[in-house]
Amino acid sequence: MTPGDPPPPVVLLTDFGTADGYVAALKGVLATRAPGVPLVDATHDVPRGDPGAGARALGRFWRLFPSGTVFLCVVDPGVGTPRRPIAVRADGRLGVGPDNGLLGPMLEAPDARCVVLRGQDPPGVPSATFHGRDVFAPAAAHLAAGGPFEALGEPVLDPVPGPGVPEARGEPGRAQGVVTGVDRFGNLATNVPGSWLRGAAWVEIGRRRVPVARTYGDVAPGEGLALVGSDGYVEVAVRDGSAAADFSASVGTRVGVVPESA
Repeated sequence: MTPGDPPPPVVLLTDFGTADGYVAALKGVLATRAPGVPLVDATHDVPRGDPGAGARALGRFWRLFPSGTVFLCVVDPGVGTPRRPIAVRADGRLGVGPDNGLLGPMLEAPDARCVVLRGQDPPGVPSATFHGRDVFAPAAAHLAAGGPFEALGEPVLDPVPGPGVPEARGEPGRAQGVVTGVDRFGNLATNVPGSWLRGAAWVEIGRRRVPVARTYGDVAPGEGLALVGSDGYVEVAVRDGSAAADFSASVGTRVGVVPESA
């Protein structure tokens, strides 16, 4: 960063929604403790209480932000329990959130370091139900304002990993995998590498087959297709519709890549 450049942002990811003022409470703490730092809303629509879904979302974008970015991530069904509040430093970026796998994508970086948050500054008694405001936002503000990472707490050697992606079985043109995520459009992400569509004509999901295509517009409205999604893995979709609904599919549903000769 050169003189005059804006500071790196704090990026917020939560399951709070935007109707109740909880996101605004986080932003109030950040604006007070780290004035002038840009705030970016990644998403507040993570499925309620689903750290795995939050981790999958975080994995899509955290490396795209500049060095020094702080990710304030709060999907915390265990709030107020003995689960640890942590901060992570990885690949020049920083994350704050509960130790429940939510920050797993950052923990996978080779240089990742993790600390348990010691508490508030100034000291106080956090709400048992709103650590996002009372624990995580102050820690994120500390980092965004240039505070040292090590000052937040002691090292953690066994943080909870993210949900990960199970490995597909097979080879290019013929493979078996599973659905790993469903987006708001009803598109089905899978664990089958996109390169494995080479030599394939169809993808099976349940008892149905959909053709392999390059993009959504290659089929008529309402028709299913399989393509390489933006994450580099095979995706099953329905043009102008929901593959999740049409195929009664969810996380864990099996998919298969079918070669041209089959």
